[in-house]
Amino acid sequence: MASYRGTLLLLAALISAAGCRSPRQIRDRDYAQVLQTIRQAHSSPAPAAAAVAPVAVELEGPQDVQRLIQIALDQNPEVQAARKRMEAMAMRVPQAASLADPMVDAVGWPFFPNVPQTASGRMTVDVMLSQQVPWHGKLDAKAEAAEAEVKEARSNLAAVELATIEMVKRSYYELYYVQQAIRLTVLEQEELAKIRSAAYARYRATLTSQQDVLRAELELSQSENELIQLRQQLASAQARLARLLHASPQTELRAVEELPEEQAPHDLSALEERAVAARPELHARLAALERDRRMLDLARLDYRPDFTFKLGWGEMTTSRALAPSADGLDNVTAGVSVNVPLYRKRLDASVREAEANVVAMARQYDALRDGTLEQVADLFAQARSQQELLQLFREDILPKARQTYEISSSAYSVGEVDFLQLIDNFRQQLRYELSYRRLEASLLQTLAELERVVGGQLPIGFDAAAPPELPSPADDDAPSPEEIAPSVEAIRLPQP
Repeated sequence: MASYRGTLLLLAALISAAGCRSPRQIRDRDYAQVLQTIRQAHSSPAPAAAAVAPVAVELEGPQDVQRLIQIALDQNPEVQAARKRMEAMAMRVPQAASLADPMVDAVGWPFFPNVPQTASGRMTVDVMLSQQVPWHGKLDAKAEAAEAEVKEARSNLAAVELATIEMVKRSYYELYYVQQAIRLTVLEQEELAKIRSAAYARYRATLTSQQDVLRAELELSQSENELIQLRQQLASAQARLARLLHASPQTELRAVEELPEEQAPHDLSALEERAVAARPELHARLAALERDRRMLDLARLDYRPDFTFKLGWGEMTTSRALAPSADGLDNVTAGVSVNVPLYRKRLDASVREAEANVVAMARQYDALRDGTLEQVADLFAQARSQQELLQLFREDILPKARQTYEISSSAYSVGEVDFLQLIDNFRQQLRYELSYRRLEASLLQTLAELERVVGGQLPIGFDAAAPPELPSPADDDAPSPEEIAPSVEAIRLPQP
């Protein structure tokens, strides 16, 4: 009995030593912070006000869009979540490349005389150690499939970063437009005040009726109504931009007063080539295709058997042995077991399933690539049209509208133009000024979307053969843009 207990205690000690590192040990410092927050929330719930982020004073006032983009890449929760998903996927590779845990079977017979007896004596403990070893190539296929998933996660991270950059730019340029609209409306009120003074002077001189004065007052009230609506739009635009920066929506973010003039790209073919070669979503589909190919290899390898190698030891004793010739020599056994891939229908179905998954992913890549080329052509046409309209407004429409209003304003003072014509010319000039600023913001927003679709920033006169400029994560240990996905040719997979 003592020998039996000692053997089991020794076996338990060996198993404990193999897993001596605590499974509850925290290895991710970000997880430690989240866990601490959860524990604090359970132990002493904070008031709702504590969940609202404080106003980011350092972000108030005019900010350059590039600074806000960098802050968004560092702090945006969706970017951080995508980065952590990539890290989680990377941890699957060593898991897939590893053998399964060895198995230890221990059998004892503590109750005498209910024990097996042999010519060597009475058996007290029988221990069997086994290790499953898959057919050559199965672990490699699993590891390569896991590596392809890591590449897919890296490409998805790049896609999330590009989408975040686009949303920051779109929100920033919308904020810019609202600021310009407010500025123009304030100038409009100042000009309307001058028109009202001119109308009042003509009314006192009995050169016109009181109707002109009242109409001027009405126009001022209408302008104040528009200003109230624009201030609401300003607050909404600031809140949208603050959300992307993971900042308080009450932060009074501002765009710069003047933006540098942007030029639309002029080479559609170069844009299409760059989009197919650099768009992260396409790289993600290619990585998923590679993963499905490795899973097909694994399904084909299932036709090969797996082996389980065994090594056993049985403790024998002459104590209370029934055989008079018992010598108490321990038993040592070695063996192997093999699964028999007999049910071919199941194996064939698994291969057909994997082949269908490969073809489906290839078609999804084709569909996304075709959609990408459509987006590039559409956005290219939009950008070219908006730039041409901007040039038309800047060189022709705005100068003529301003000149028309100036002439009508001077003519009204001497009674050559009636008040309604003056107001109509003034309103038309304001509409053209607002349309110009709207077009300016829309062009920048279109270029921001185009940059996301082609996989990176588009400098003027860019070289399509140059490596794509993908956004880099803030982490020093994060993969570089070159690691996110290799360059690929524009391919069309064959139709069945």
